[in-house]
Amino acid sequence: MKNSLLIGLIIIAIAMIVIGISAKILPPALTGVGFIIIAKLFYKKNE
Repeated sequence: MKNSLLIGLIIIAIAMIVIGISAKILPPALTGVGFIIIAKLFYKKNE
């Protein structure tokens, strides 16, 4: 369950970054970076 949540967060983050870069708008890219940070903190909490 926790691994699937991490994978989901990372997939959403990558999608948001790609959308932000391809459309040349900053907010989705920043949201993607935030999701990566959240996933990293969530992973560290589970160790």
